[in-house]
Amino acid sequence: MRTSEKVTLTELQLMIMDSLYLALPDWYWVTAEISEIKENYAGHCYLELIEKNKDEKNISARVKAIIWNKRYSFLRSLFENITGESLKPGMKILVKVKVEYHEIYGLSLTISDIDPSFTIGELAVKRQLIIRRLEEEGVFTMNGGLEFPLLPQRVAVISAKTAAGYTDFINHLRGNSGGYVFYTALIETAMQGEDTEHGIISALDFAASHTELFDVVVIIRGGGSQTDLSWFDNYRIAYHITQFPLPVITGIGHEKDLSVTDMVAYKALKTPTAAADFLVGCMNNTAVLLNELSSGIIDNSNLIIEENRSRIETAKIKLIPVARVMISDIREQLSGKMIDMINIGKEFIVRAGLLPANQQSRLLPGVRWHLSARKSGVAHNLLNLRSLTVNSLKRHNVKIEGFDKTLGILSPENVLRRGYTITSHNGKILKKRAVLKKGDLIDTLFTDGSVKSRVEQ
Repeated sequence: MRTSEKVTLTELQLMIMDSLYLALPDWYWVTAEISEIKENYAGHCYLELIEKNKDEKNISARVKAIIWNKRYSFLRSLFENITGESLKPGMKILVKVKVEYHEIYGLSLTISDIDPSFTIGELAVKRQLIIRRLEEEGVFTMNGGLEFPLLPQRVAVISAKTAAGYTDFINHLRGNSGGYVFYTALIETAMQGEDTEHGIISALDFAASHTELFDVVVIIRGGGSQTDLSWFDNYRIAYHITQFPLPVITGIGHEKDLSVTDMVAYKALKTPTAAADFLVGCMNNTAVLLNELSSGIIDNSNLIIEENRSRIETAKIKLIPVARVMISDIREQLSGKMIDMINIGKEFIVRAGLLPANQQSRLLPGVRWHLSARKSGVAHNLLNLRSLTVNSLKRHNVKIEGFDKTLGILSPENVLRRGYTITSHNGKILKKRAVLKKGDLIDTLFTDGSVKSRVEQ
């Protein structure tokens, strides 16, 4: 065709189509990323395929593609059964295509086959890259290192309200055989589809701003399609969980594999009911621990009581002879002081009655006066001596009465009246239980009598 020759737009389009068919007559296997995908009312699948630069941001190529309804029904079932995933934006695929050109709709690709193994490999690579990134950042095990509460009763549940897994979780939690009470708060969000990332992160942020209200967070996705695990192989969701201040439990409902979300959580369970069983089990373990601690406290308390009873009995036995010795010593001291006072009084009296005879004859007037004064002094001294003796006797009598009262309080009879008992075996007071064996007869003395007992245990 000469360049000066004129053609219509339709003719040019047909020329382009013929050229493409001549140049690209075969079917080609092409790798691409799904940018958009949708099904129309007739069951045809329309896609937009792209290829990104190495920076994973800028697009280097873009083309429209179609899978006709009958072929799409077959390929979709095959792909989902093998990969466990559904075709969705952001997924890399390997497809068998033929180049098509239409004078109105332009260039497009007709897809006749999809290689699921390629997508599985791409998903695995993506998953490993996320795991490696979290490990390099040193956050992969952060949530798993948190201290788990002994009583995880206040539970924030991140789930779709209408999900069957959420209903199973709540019913299982409330109907636990132990009768434990749980307080749950649903933070509703989408658990599959393109809104999964934003919804779960927003729910985690809400729970993080109210940590005083919750003990743990449970992420539940159950009762829906089993082909949406990849929504939880998400770096941003996983990173938020690693930074979360409370333990996160997952019950996403996948039996075959763990998502990255499961891996970074404190505890990953296969199903929502398994997550409920885990919380109930934690409560049960705490109840067992409390029972063990209670038994230990009771045993230690009984041991301390027995030890102190033995100490009291020993102190009582030692105190009685000591008190008697003290009273005897004090009585002896009082008797000695009384004798000393009497001797001093006699000495004063004797000295007062001894007057030199020569002074009596020469100094009769003075002697009379002196004798009179001396008699008055003796009388005064005698009064003082009597007062001192009486006061001293009173003070010592008060001390003796105090010791007598103390002995009365500590006497076995009064001890028995205060509620204590004395247990003996073969006439010997028991101080330790270790000396007894099963079948021994023991006597227990009360304030109003005694009883005999036989040791059974």
